[in-house]
This record gives sequence, C-alpha cells and structure tokens, in this order.
Amino acid sequence: MKKMNLVMIGNGMAGVRALEELLKLTTDLYDITVFGAEPHPNYNRIMLSPVLAGEQTLEEIVLNDWDWYKENNVTLHAGYKVTDVHRTKRIVTAVNGEGQTLEVPYDRLIMATGSNPFILPIPGKDLDGVLAYRDIADTEAMIDAATRYKSAVVIGGGLLGLEAANGLMKRGMNVSVVHVAPWLMERQLDDVAGKMLQKSLEDRGMNFLIGAQTQELVGDDKGRVKAIRFKDGSEVEADLVVMAVGIRPNTELAQKMHLHVDRGIVVSDTMQTVTDPRIYAVGECAAHRGIAYGLVAPLFEQGKVLANHLAEFGIGRYTGSLTSTKLKVTGIDLFSAGDFMGGDGTEEIVMSDPFGGVYKKLVIKDDKLVGACLYGDTVDGSYYFKLLREGRTVQDIRDKLMFGENHLGDTGHQSQSKAAAMADTDEVCGCNGVTKGAICKAIKEKGLFTLDEVKKHTKASASCGSCTGLVEQILMFTAGGDYSATPKKKAVCGCTDRSHQEVREAIAQNKLLTIADTFKFLEWKTPNGCATCRPAVNYYLISTWPKEAKDDPQSRFINERTHANIQKDGTYSVIPRMWGGETSADELRRIADAVDKYKIPTVKVTGGQRIDLLGVKKEDLVHVWKDIGMPSGHAYAKALRTVKTCVGSEWCRMGTQDSTQMGKDLERAHWRMYAPHKVKYAVSGCPRNCAEAGIKDVGIIGVDSGWEMYIAGNGGIKTEVAHFLVKLKTAEEVLEYTGAFIQLYRKEGWYLERTVHYVNRVGLDYIKKRILDDAEGRKALNEELLFALDGEPDPWFEFDKAGVDTRQFETLSAKAQETA
Repeated sequence: MKKMNLVMIGNGMAGVRALEELLKLTTDLYDITVFGAEPHPNYNRIMLSPVLAGEQTLEEIVLNDWDWYKENNVTLHAGYKVTDVHRTKRIVTAVNGEGQTLEVPYDRLIMATGSNPFILPIPGKDLDGVLAYRDIADTEAMIDAATRYKSAVVIGGGLLGLEAANGLMKRGMNVSVVHVAPWLMERQLDDVAGKMLQKSLEDRGMNFLIGAQTQELVGDDKGRVKAIRFKDGSEVEADLVVMAVGIRPNTELAQKMHLHVDRGIVVSDTMQTVTDPRIYAVGECAAHRGIAYGLVAPLFEQGKVLANHLAEFGIGRYTGSLTSTKLKVTGIDLFSAGDFMGGDGTEEIVMSDPFGGVYKKLVIKDDKLVGACLYGDTVDGSYYFKLLREGRTVQDIRDKLMFGENHLGDTGHQSQSKAAAMADTDEVCGCNGVTKGAICKAIKEKGLFTLDEVKKHTKASASCGSCTGLVEQILMFTAGGDYSATPKKKAVCGCTDRSHQEVREAIAQNKLLTIADTFKFLEWKTPNGCATCRPAVNYYLISTWPKEAKDDPQSRFINERTHANIQKDGTYSVIPRMWGGETSADELRRIADAVDKYKIPTVKVTGGQRIDLLGVKKEDLVHVWKDIGMPSGHAYAKALRTVKTCVGSEWCRMGTQDSTQMGKDLERAHWRMYAPHKVKYAVSGCPRNCAEAGIKDVGIIGVDSGWEMYIAGNGGIKTEVAHFLVKLKTAEEVLEYTGAFIQLYRKEGWYLERTVHYVNRVGLDYIKKRILDDAEGRKALNEELLFALDGEPDPWFEFDKAGVDTRQFETLSAKAQETA
C-alpha cells in the first residue's frame, strides 16, 4: 500500500511530540516531511533560560537530534520557511535563506507554527540591541551582547522576562525590569506572592520599575539603543533592551491560506481545522473552544489526540485542559491553579511567612477548592490541582487542607491502595534498581518493620530519597500492623537507643572527653561500640572539646587512618592540596617525578581543580607525600575538601572580584578542619559563576558591590541548589560569616549529615538568626573555629601530632626483617 504524505509546518515541541505519538501507533501510513524555520533540530524552548544563564549548552537542550529524524524516516528541512500552501493542489512551498525553493505535496498537513513574541509598537523598536526572547538566535544574541555591554533593560515582569533578566545578570550585566502591572507575574501570582518574589529578586541585585510605562527607545548616532524613555519623561540607560511582554499565535500563513482564525487557528476536538479536514493544527498556534494554550502539558495532550486521529483510530478527543502553573523562577518555587485571585462568593485560607519565604493561599467556593497560589513551598501543588480537577467537597478536610496531603487522616489507606496496585516487577528505587517484589520479599522473609531496616536490606530509598514515600507505602501495605509505632527517634546504631542529638548534648553538658567515658555515661549496650558509633562519637568529642578531647585515630574510617582514598584494587589515591586550584611549575615537576619514581599508573585532574595520583601502593604513600612536598588535600576525610575558584578579576575581563585570592584565603584559613561530612567551597569572581558556587556547601559570588554568600548546596546524587544567605562588602566579612556558619554546622550537625540536610533539619530561619541577626554570636562562632584549627597538624608530615601509625605503611617483608 502506498503511504500518504504527511507534512508538518513547524519543528517545535508540540508538533514533534505529536509525531512521536504517531510513530508509536503506526509507521506504515505516512511518509513524513517537516519544515523548520530554524537551522536546528527540535529543542526544549523552556530550557533557553538555563542556556542564557550559562548553566546549560544548546546541545544539552536538544530533544530530538538529527539522528532521530533519520532513524524514524522523517525528512527534516531545517532552515526553510514555508511561504505558501496551495490547498486545492495540496502543495507546500518553502524557501531557505539562500533563496532555494522546495515544493512538497501533502495528503495530510499539520500546522505547528507556534507563536511570535509581541513587540511593543513604540518608536525605536527597530534599533540595534532591541530583541525579543523566543528562540536560540535571540538567546545567542543576548549572550553576545553580555560580553560587550554593561546595562540591560527587560520590558515585562512575567516568567520569560524574569528568566531573561536573571540570565543576563548572571552574565554580568546590570539589569532593570520594567513592568507596567502593579506586581510581577500577575497572571500566575496574586499581589502578595508577586511582591514577595520582587523582594527576593531585589535582594539578589535585580532592579525593578513597577508601573512604569514605556514611551520610546532612544538610539545613538550609530543606530543602537542607548536608553529607554518613559511617559513621565524619565530615562534609564540601556545597551540592550529585551521585550518579553507576551506572545501571539503565529497565524500569518494560516490567514494567507484562508483558514478560519480567531485567537489562533480554530480547530475541532480532533484537532482538525474547521475550514479544511485534511489540515490539523497543534500547539500555541491552535485555538480550541476559544482558547490558545501556551503551556506544555495541554499542548502535549493535543498532540496525543492528533496522533490518534492521524493513525486512523478515530477515538481520541481533546476537550480542553484545566491548567496549573508550577515554575521555578531563579530558584524560587511557584505554583498556581484555578481562580487563585478569589473575589465575590469565595473564601480564602491564607498562610504567610514572609521571613521564611513561604506563602500559601487556597480559594474555596461552595465547599470546593477552586484556586491555589503557592510561593516558596510548592510540594502540595499537585495535590491541590487534583482536588480542583475532581471538584470534590473539602468540608471534611478543611481544617487540615493548608497542611497538604500528607497531613490528612485518610491518605494512609489511599497510599496503601496505590502501593498494592503496583506489579512486583515495577521499579521503586531507580538509583539502586530495586523492584516492589524485592522489597516485599525482604519485608516478609526478614520481618522488616521500619524504613531504616528496608534501606539496610534492600538499599531502596538509600540514595537520593525521592522514592522514600513509596517505600513507606509498600512497607505499610506489606508489613501490616501499626506502622505508626515505628520509633520517631533514630538511634546512632544498634549499640544504643540514644540519638545523635542526645549524644551531642550529653558530651557538651557533662564534659565527656573520651569514647569510653561517653559509652559508660550513656550506658552503651555494647561496651566497645562498633564501626558505626565509634567514628560518630569520636567526631562529637573533638568538635565539642577541641584541644581537650583526644582524637582516637582507630575510631576513624580506613581512609582517615591511612590518609588516602583506598581504591577497589587495594591501591590508594593521593590528592595534594592546591590552594584555590592554583599550582606552579615547581609543584608540577615534583608530581611528575613522583609519578615516574613510584610507577603511578594514572594521573587525573579532579572536578575540584586538583591533581589525583591513582594507583599508589600503600607502602609508597609516605614517600610520595614526602617527594611531592605538598599539604594533604584531605580528599579522603570528612573535612574541608576543596575551594573551587575561577580566575576572577586578576585575569578575566568579566571578573568583578579577585575570586582566586578569596578562595586561597578561605582554604588556608579552614583547610585542617574536620566536619560531620565532607565540605566543599567555591568562589566565583562574577555572577557568571564559573566555579559553580550554587551547588557547594558554601558558595561565594563576586558582584560589583562585594560578595554574595550561598549555603547548603549539594552536587551529589540529588542536586540541591544553595540558599542565598547574605550580601557582604569585604573579604574579611566573607571569612567571618563563612567561619561562623561552618562552625555552627560542626557543632550541631550529626555525623555523616551534609550541610544541605543540616540546614533542612534546623531551618534556614534558624541559620539566619544565628549568623545574620546575632553579630556577637557570629564573631564568637568564627573565633571558636579558628581556635579549634590553630595548631592542627598536617597528617602527611606531622605523624606523631596527628596520631598516624606509620607501621601500617611498612611492607610484610620489611616487618619480617625487623622481627628477625
């Protein structure tokens, strides 16, 4: 059977998703041709903001690469703009940038032309340096402008405008946002949430002109924009102007084809145009029942219906979408759905904590949830959206509604039903590849009753933790009984019923100085403890009573006893410290000589800007340390690992502060510091943030006025973005505030608890109270840290002082000779 010709005009997310769905249903019906005006394969337009901010590359946001089109026999004509469609002859005509013309016949045609950015019809809109923000070309133009110009103005305080402003700010530009409405993102947020967002962004250095009305753009004598002028006569300097004031369905070609257009290309429930049943429309260009959707979820729903109809199944219908908006604007979580503004005939339940950065508003009408607006804490957004869609009454859960699904009394049974419905072969823990069947088997055969027991025996939820809720549900369903009887307090280990917090408090309040005294005082079940509790108690002792409690090297993990990382083949990894990632020719020569002398098989640059010598024999460790003559990098320890830096203002033309020197100062001040877990710092010399300060335990970013400090980031299995803490003016302040925060963590963190988990446990408000609001307490904490670190030995060279047992580095033959 000869295949029909399916032609699609547009190569965007909605259209290509429709093709993906079609190819799942049939590969035999159509020869598929796609015209894309951009010279790129299909990419994720939503991710242009991270590209602008320098967090991702264009290659990383491609959804369907060139090979995908070939593998699926889809002919892509990239860089071709369709200029005409002859509906009677059913021929599509397109032209590329070089004037070459293509004509392709069709049996079925998909209009996926998307939308165009709205450009304000004001004088100066055609000047050089005036851009929209819609595609890769716009993004590349902004990135280029940021390398050559300093000041930018973004017109529009919606999602796109704020993302553009944030990206340009991270590229080092001074950015002002002009927004005519009374508050930011007025379509997604109410006035309270919008003003909270504005305050948060202002704290990060973004400027706002709320209520300002743009009159014209002023150019220089070369035809480039130099300022923006408002109706009140005032002006703001601008080397770059980005218009982000909305989008309009791209219907120019549809109107030329004489298709019915009203707010978009009008389509039926099968996504067919009402004018011509051979022609379909999908995505932002389509108007269904008077609505043109701009969010991804409804566009993908349309794509499924379109694919179903093209595959000649004939059963799919699109009846519209109830939409919700869940966004992350410059790291701040936002959610809204339904009639979140409220009004006559509605009631509002509101929780507002401006200091904590959390705001929730639920709108109720006729005992039903009709709207929700969440700022800062959006974890229950999907639950509220489910209530909106179902239209169920909330009278019975009204008093608990604000606290989300997990606080409702009936969710346990719902969760058990969900867990029961899963097949045994369904994967629960993606990190460790654990299925429901494996968890159920372990629970039944080993009599497991707590989440910790399941983690221990199956590893489910032991990595990133995202599956913890599901594991708990399976445990409740499988184990039966009263799951609520699971102990609320987590013991340090099986040797005791005491928690980490109780052990810390006992050591501090009773001045316990040895492990033996601690075990005796707290009535440890196992007199000598175990490999889990001894390292924890040892750390609590030396961090609580520095210079009084004696470190017990035998109560440390193997890596901290040998002061090198043991590898899977039994050899070791040696990573010397390089202050702020900086090295010298002399250091490199010594490293190279040691590599040759001790036949070290692998030399690798680490992610922390250091050199790793891999494959060192245990008996060679001491000699390698001596020959390279560099301090210990503590890459094996629960300690300060690295301080990652960029070259900063000393070399980089974009740098605003000397980040390398700042990084070296921080590292030299704290490098011998042990902590509850590994600690990593980073210092970037400008908001481009090349040192990745946003995912470090302490991140310092240079800005024109000084430094911004971020805390509790994590780049591990589950990436956590650091919290903005404070803006500082001097390097001395950076050292003091960093020292205070880290000492607070050292004193209060539980052993093997990263800073991200410590801050989540005690709350960011608590950290701010101790570090920002209490100046005397902050100075005292920093002084405590400096006192603790003063005189701390380098374990690679001061063996006696560091308690290093050098006998472990001797070979068996040497020991035998010594005995003889």
